[in-house]
Amino acid sequence: MPALSRAVRRKSEIIASADLPAFQTQLLGWFAGNKRDLDWRRTRDAYRVWISEIMLQQTRVAAVLPYYRRFLERFPTIDALARARPDAVLRSWAGLGYYSRARNLHRAAKEIVARHGGKFPRRIEDALALPGIGNYTAAAVLSIAYGEPHAVLDGNVARVLARLGAIRGDLRRPKRWRALGEVAKALLPTQAAPAAGAPAGGAGDWNQAMMELGATVCTPRAPRCAACPVARWCQAHALGIALRLPAPRRKPKPVRLVLTAAILLDAGGRTLLVRQNSDHSRLFSSLWQFPAVQGGRPEPKKLAGYLHSVFGIAEQMEALPTARHTVTFRRILLAPFLVRVANLPSPKLPAMRGARTPRLKEIERLPISSATKKIAASARAILSR
Repeated sequence: MPALSRAVRRKSEIIASADLPAFQTQLLGWFAGNKRDLDWRRTRDAYRVWISEIMLQQTRVAAVLPYYRRFLERFPTIDALARARPDAVLRSWAGLGYYSRARNLHRAAKEIVARHGGKFPRRIEDALALPGIGNYTAAAVLSIAYGEPHAVLDGNVARVLARLGAIRGDLRRPKRWRALGEVAKALLPTQAAPAAGAPAGGAGDWNQAMMELGATVCTPRAPRCAACPVARWCQAHALGIALRLPAPRRKPKPVRLVLTAAILLDAGGRTLLVRQNSDHSRLFSSLWQFPAVQGGRPEPKKLAGYLHSVFGIAEQMEALPTARHTVTFRRILLAPFLVRVANLPSPKLPAMRGARTPRLKEIERLPISSATKKIAASARAILSR
């Protein structure tokens, strides 16, 4: 086995024990002077830290900031979140995507109120038992909010570790990921008082410093090695292979599909939104959506048949401008059709149980996805002419 690969197996080899205090001091000092001023870094409140960590999963900081502020205005405490209706939580989340995060937040808040007195638990076993909380989130919240000595491991931290130790291969392979977790723990500063002149920093500051380094300096495509505060300890930099590490992951092959949707519109400007129990409901995360059918191409005949058989609608359909939408590896063409009706389907129909009939211009008062917003925008563009 190459010597550099052994760094994953023997955690002390990424940073030698004798160099570790200097490495920690250098990185913490850099973080203290260069960290971004973000809302969630101005608090140690576990609830606010938790909300930020969930929102930041697979979502850019710039996109999260306005949602974070609005969400906390609407739900300022765990108790307020626990008492909220599910639709209210989803509506506040609408546009951030990955809606299971919002559902799990709501479920976890209820458990925290019921089992932990309304306070995010300090024990990692209790945190991990909550819906939507994995190893990374538990370690991040407990270290940042409570100073508990848990090391985080996310994509940014893993990339930093891979370059520091010149670690090759797919970092997400379970065995390698577990080994990286041990490496991260080995680098975590102790809770002992820092040496004279060294910046203060416990587990929370350390974890944030590692993540900040990966997010702003040790970036995926263009690492700024000349600006890195710990470049002298980086094996990939020394070997000139920082641009090649970590090894790229295999991405799923894109799946292309077409969603043909109907915007029913009555004389009063009302439309129909449903929660369809079908294959494409996953694309909308079971949020409110227009009636639709899925296929490999636009399916107006299939849509017309669906509207007639389920809702008793047989009116003419007017094609609207299409739109593009992406959900992870899915590349979706949205093909909307406007269907003007004298009356919306009878509420007595089985398919209308739980359906909503808001005014088209007011549908964003309900939790809807970005795809539904794009479909509605096509109708509004035609109707405003």
